[in-house]
Amino acid sequence: MRRPMIKPEHLPVRHGGNRVRIGGVVRGIAADIADPDGWVWALLELLDGSRTTGQVVADLARLHPTRAGTDVRAAIDDLIRAGYVEDAGEPAPGRLTAAERERYGRSKALFRWMDRAPRRTSWDTQLLLSGARVVVIGIGGVGCTAAQALVRSGVGHVHCVEPDVVELSNLNRQVLFTERDLGRPKVDVAVDRLREQNSEVRVTGTRLAVDGPAVLRTLATGFDVVLLAADQPEEIRSWTNQACEATGTAWVHGGYHGPQVGCGLYRPGAGPCYDCARVAERERRAGLPPRTYSAASGRAARTHAANAVSAGVAGQLAAHATLSLITGAPALRTNCQYGFNLVTLQDSFAIGPDAPRPDCPTCA
Repeated sequence: MRRPMIKPEHLPVRHGGNRVRIGGVVRGIAADIADPDGWVWALLELLDGSRTTGQVVADLARLHPTRAGTDVRAAIDDLIRAGYVEDAGEPAPGRLTAAERERYGRSKALFRWMDRAPRRTSWDTQLLLSGARVVVIGIGGVGCTAAQALVRSGVGHVHCVEPDVVELSNLNRQVLFTERDLGRPKVDVAVDRLREQNSEVRVTGTRLAVDGPAVLRTLATGFDVVLLAADQPEEIRSWTNQACEATGTAWVHGGYHGPQVGCGLYRPGAGPCYDCARVAERERRAGLPPRTYSAASGRAARTHAANAVSAGVAGQLAAHATLSLITGAPALRTNCQYGFNLVTLQDSFAIGPDAPRPDCPTCA
């Protein structure tokens, strides 16, 4: 590292005379460091990107003569491993043009804030995105938002799969479509709109109905991540899970149940799969008292309860999970499902079995 520098988003704050907090106030990022004699604070102040490591050690020795140089170097190494330091002297990445660096500068700042993994360069997450390939299955309310977020974030290749045409009832939540698109194939409109939003990204599409795991295996084979934004046929998530287990492809699903929105992210071989959770849920329900449903439930109209907010939040969560699988920033827990309640804005949760199920039909 040429000139070590505390990341701007992680600048330290001194609390009283014996404690330093680094990393801000966001849970999962910040850390407290005991500093009774003030040398840690002095070190952090010197890590401003204007000095080499040797110069930092020398300058600190003048401020704190009793502090050994080996201790200072060890502390700098600890800060680097903890993800609070980057190299102010790093060269510009050759794989990103000046225009791309300007386009994604704010993305870099956010990834740098969320990420505490040591990186080859501060642009490492963006470079990983530019080389990634994601297929989005289902360009409805969730898929429109998710595909748009991936394209704007700079994922190298985004492929859209959708069989339907644009209908008037779609327009309250499917943000890529307008009134003039009524009757057109959704995938054609989506590809056109997405290409307008980022010419640096390759956007393609196929008008295709998913009717079984075989179609999904073919799609998964050509991509790094499958983002499932379709909810029909009923078994499509299990089919996707089977296909991705067979091909070793990471995958995400996003959706909603009225005001409860959520997503799941899975990396085959890294823990329980989606069907493990289904087996666990069937087992849980089998132990509950019998349910009696209202006679009116069979006659009630099955209205698709969603708007631009609920579909959009689910799509953004799915895109966020996809970016995490590609970059590791942030390092989200995988092989589980996350949910969020739009009624209370409080009841978020993560669920899933802790280990693969020996009776799972897919990964056992």
